[in-house]
Amino acid sequence: MSIHLVIIDALNLIRRVHSAQPDESDIARTANTTCRTLQRIINESAPTHMIAVFDHALQDRGWRAELLPSYKQGRKPMPTGLHNGLEQIQQAWWELGIDSLLSEGDEADDLVATLACKVASYGEKVTIISTDKGYCQLLSPTLQIRDYFQHRWLDAPFIEQEFGVKPSQLTDYWGLTGMSSSQVPGIAGLGPKAAQAILTQFTDIEHAYASEVLASKYRKKLDQEIEMARICKQVATLKTDIELGFNLQDIRFEPKS
Repeated sequence: MSIHLVIIDALNLIRRVHSAQPDESDIARTANTTCRTLQRIINESAPTHMIAVFDHALQDRGWRAELLPSYKQGRKPMPTGLHNGLEQIQQAWWELGIDSLLSEGDEADDLVATLACKVASYGEKVTIISTDKGYCQLLSPTLQIRDYFQHRWLDAPFIEQEFGVKPSQLTDYWGLTGMSSSQVPGIAGLGPKAAQAILTQFTDIEHAYASEVLASKYRKKLDQEIEMARICKQVATLKTDIELGFNLQDIRFEPKS
């Protein structure tokens, strides 16, 4: 039997639905709206397996903040009402047949990446439902990312248009330009056009840094800040080797009556 695993980036979906509600204190409405959204996703994607991955409520900024103290520093916390209503939302999703996975020491993004890549490595189909372009570094022939809210696929042509690089070069791109939404600085003075130029000529940061033909206007910046570029790339790179503690059979999608 062919497999289609659908992974929901849970807080990504919930936050967008919740912020659009006329009364943000109405958790029941948020739960109902997310359930309708998930039912449409189910109808469109016909999953054989499905799971929603959440960051743990008490999750700190983890190993990335140890590498880069500015990482997600000062990020606006989740509204208290929404935080308190997450169990109600998870229960509503459970009643649709969707189990929830809560991260412990790792960020939800790394759990999603590990599960998605493990299943895709066997040639099985995986769809990640998220607006987060960070997942695009994982793209493969059987792994796709769906931005449900914009009704678009975050695929290789999208990455080419949006960033001017290949999906496999995204972490190098962010190592150079940084990621403002996560307070990842990159190299000061190197913007998207410079990153595109460097990564069009070279496959990655290391090849550019080692090359004798790197343009002098980029050479000085890389010489000064290569270690920061390396750290930012590492922070932008999703982990795909986390111990998950369950198997695919555990998340078979069986709609509950």
